[in-house]
Amino acid sequence: MEESPHIEEGEGERQTKLEVAPALISVHPFQKSVAITVGSDLRVFDLIENHPVSLVDESDGPSHHKDSIRAIRYGASGKLFASAGDDKLVKIWSAVSWQCINTISSEKRVSAVTISRDDSYVCYADKFGVVWVVDLDGINKGKILPSKKGLPLFCHYCSIITSLDFSPDGRYILSADRDFKIRVTVFPKKPLQGAHEIHSFCLGHTEFVTCITFVRNPELTQGYHLMSGSGDSSVRLWDITSGSLLDTCDVSPTVKHLESNESEPTQVTVTDICTLPSSSLTAVSIQSFQGIVLLNCDLSAHTLSITKVIKIPGESFIPTSISFSTSTRLIWMVSGASNGSNHPGYSRVRLISCIETEPPSVLEDEQIPGGTKLLEHLQGKVSIEESVMSAAAEAVRASMCSLLMKKQYSEENREFRKNNRNDKKTTL
Repeated sequence: MEESPHIEEGEGERQTKLEVAPALISVHPFQKSVAITVGSDLRVFDLIENHPVSLVDESDGPSHHKDSIRAIRYGASGKLFASAGDDKLVKIWSAVSWQCINTISSEKRVSAVTISRDDSYVCYADKFGVVWVVDLDGINKGKILPSKKGLPLFCHYCSIITSLDFSPDGRYILSADRDFKIRVTVFPKKPLQGAHEIHSFCLGHTEFVTCITFVRNPELTQGYHLMSGSGDSSVRLWDITSGSLLDTCDVSPTVKHLESNESEPTQVTVTDICTLPSSSLTAVSIQSFQGIVLLNCDLSAHTLSITKVIKIPGESFIPTSISFSTSTRLIWMVSGASNGSNHPGYSRVRLISCIETEPPSVLEDEQIPGGTKLLEHLQGKVSIEESVMSAAAEAVRASMCSLLMKKQYSEENREFRKNNRNDKKTTL
């Protein structure tokens, strides 16, 4: 990346800039709805009834999120939806009624969340590297449950966890972190007692891991492999059984047209990966790149290769999050950011269609499901100025560097920071 990973602050210097959270997007597994977040704002649109969804939050604890949402996830069944973030709250929603069924309070800010394949558990990670588990027993009845408390599942030891996911068969829970590693942990039969068996590590990235996802081929003996994106400009393919690195695809040549200092090596960050079920194609979003890159993943040969670059014409649209709709074969993209304040944040939603059978095309606003009604609800307004989106993209880039690139402090400043921590527990 352009900034040096060695950042040193002067004595007593406090961070005055507000943290910026990228806009996120997630599509229902059966395209019944689409959800985006901008800062603390969760916006959902019903794609079946074609109208905005009104969220109802009467659960125990604070109503709705009060700070930036950092992670969202639909359950595999499409019945549940989870949101979590900087307000130290994890909220479980019914993806049918969009009522908040349960609110979980975390001790630290939450950086990642996932739901088990059978909807029995939700797992979330905090910024101190601890993964917590909550039993969702009774939640499928659709009634509001008393506030539940997370129990520690396992820990990455003071490394920010950037992504969590369950394997397609539900046997493993995978966690990626700022310290370049991916951990494959056996998900136990009694997870409330902790997960103590590490199955493997996937080691090879040379910068923070930003995202992980699974690519599947039911025809193969091992029906799935893992893909990961990182700040080291690469997308990697893994065999999680052994932790073996199968192939690496460097996406940095794709963005050589971007302005950069020629005296420094060009390094880019992969911000999101979206696999297409029953297809060899994978969509990749790259920080500061106005479009997406399509990779071909040949699971038989264990290879990754760039097959097509799709640029978004005519505006400053840099995807911060992408998601795939199985039923309509559409890639949903969102661009935007918010500083977590109460001011409404703006986002921009774009879609790409026909990426397998025909040349890919970026849909015009009037062509997307839900049309202008969807855009007005999810974006905040139908038309978003290019200057707003350009500023948001730059803010996200700087914020990700600040959050995930390790900082180095002088001994004197380390002592100051230790003495002025705001998360110390008071003793009675």
